[in-house]
Amino acid sequence: MRRSVTHWARVAAAGAVSLALVAACSGNSGGDSASGGQVTLKINFWGDFGLDELKAAYEADNPHVRISLNTGEYNAQHEDLQKKIIAGSGAPDIAAIDEGFVVQFRGQADKFVNLLDKGAGQYESRYLPWKWKQTLTPDGSTQIGLGTDVGGLAMCYRTDLFEAAGLPTERDAVSALWPTWDQFIATGQRYTARSGKKFVDSATNIFNPVLGQQPVGFYDDSETLRMAGGPKVAFDVAARLLGADLSANLAAFSPEWNSGFVKGDFAVLACPAWMQGHIRNTAPGTAGKWDVAAIPGGGGNWGGSFLTIPRQGKNVDEAYRFLEWLVQPEQQIEIFKQVGNLPSQPALYQDPAIRDFTNPFFNNAPVGQIFSQTAENLTPQYLGRKNGPTRVAVENVINRLATGNLKGKPDQAWTEAIKEAEKAAKS
Repeated sequence: MRRSVTHWARVAAAGAVSLALVAACSGNSGGDSASGGQVTLKINFWGDFGLDELKAAYEADNPHVRISLNTGEYNAQHEDLQKKIIAGSGAPDIAAIDEGFVVQFRGQADKFVNLLDKGAGQYESRYLPWKWKQTLTPDGSTQIGLGTDVGGLAMCYRTDLFEAAGLPTERDAVSALWPTWDQFIATGQRYTARSGKKFVDSATNIFNPVLGQQPVGFYDDSETLRMAGGPKVAFDVAARLLGADLSANLAAFSPEWNSGFVKGDFAVLACPAWMQGHIRNTAPGTAGKWDVAAIPGGGGNWGGSFLTIPRQGKNVDEAYRFLEWLVQPEQQIEIFKQVGNLPSQPALYQDPAIRDFTNPFFNNAPVGQIFSQTAENLTPQYLGRKNGPTRVAVENVINRLATGNLKGKPDQAWTEAIKEAEKAAKS
């Protein structure tokens, strides 16, 4: 539900006070806005960062600024940013980068504004230590981004579909169905046998959270590809799920995937905090039919992003002012309440606005407590420079195992996954 105009006026005013204090102590000179002319800030992102909800508030308080939101497909946005960096022009004023690509771009730190030069060092103590370090160069000299959210994991499920299939619907009882991934698959087989419908949205959206639970992902901290460890565990779970015919095989963020939420084409999906907003916005008519349970295996992180300022931008000062405003507590809390993205600033987890927040869309699940606890217990993997392209390459093989020329051939698919991952590692 969108807030009233009066509410937004209060938020904007509170943000303006915070911004004025921050700008005063950070020593920003005014830069590109000194002429008093109109400034348009282009922001590239994917999914739902809560920017639609906050755009009007910021523009109302800063009438010389217009926010241009450019949303796109997850992989394509990162690929486009890389192309623009190589070309030396065309990048947005602010670019979102996901954790899966952040080491790749951190290795090109000279192509981004060093936010430490803008005074961002004062915010380090607010962040989860590992979150701050993900965009900090190893020598500590350059910070390319400020973290937005973290992707601690749970499972979102349709209570009405579970009930129709004779499965428990209360969240603790549902969590008890699947302490392990093998038990999750067994539950899925019961569901599909009774309902005639698919259990999950896609195998890749099981592969990723399982991988996120492993001690080492695609790469260790020496940038060595480790396919025989965590990736093999996650691939095997995805392959068993496909072998049991539990997946609707819907590509994430595709029109078909979005339609699947509305039509009930699947009953459960891995659910980092940021998924809440997407479900609500995509299928508003399913309000109250969803709930949130524990994830099999426990723990893990999937996603969590950063906002960066490419150096080639023409509105660097104004871009930093907006970024700085956006990561203040008032805005971070509002984003969580509106779209579900959990802040990466742990002090906010004790704020009653988050700690006591229940989500009516998800059957009044205590999502503030659920996702805060997952975030506090996270020990995220190291994600290598080639993590993003490697993940895409392996996901493509899983999709071929699901519906393509590798269908029903898990051993051959794994051999192909290794081959494609090695190509991505060398690219």
